[in-house]
Amino acid sequence: MISLRKITLDNRRDIFNLEVTEDQKRYVASNLSSVASCYVLAANGGAPFPFAIYADEQPVGFVMITYKITGYDLPSFAGDSYCILRLMIDAKHQNKGYGREAMAKILAFIRTCPAGPARYCWIPYKKENTPARKLYEHFGFRDCDEILYEEEITVLQL
Repeated sequence: MISLRKITLDNRRDIFNLEVTEDQKRYVASNLSSVASCYVLAANGGAPFPFAIYADEQPVGFVMITYKITGYDLPSFAGDSYCILRLMIDAKHQNKGYGREAMAKILAFIRTCPAGPARYCWIPYKKENTPARKLYEHFGFRDCDEILYEEEITVLQL
């Protein structure tokens, strides 16, 4: 069973050591870099939500959700919206359905509006990242014809 858990002193090293495949590294920042970005966002008025993704008691991935501020330019519709800025499943744990289960938990969390109300959730991704695109489409995300930093923007109305 997949769960989202806070990153703690006890699990931080396990989360920092999770990595995607060598080919996927061009699509996602390291978990350590992402957690550092969360600190910077929080110190500058943002509302980041970094979570470890667990399969039962085994850490298998990481997600970074933000509200309003991402540290980057925002799509035209973004305003008060949530962004799944980072999502990764460790290379050793891919192709087990964990990404799909994690996305369901992530969207359930976002729909609780933990930082405030929002109409949209959006995700930036590289067009050639076909597995990511298929995952997002499965959950109802649709490309919005906006590109930021050479990444497609896919959006879901909440």
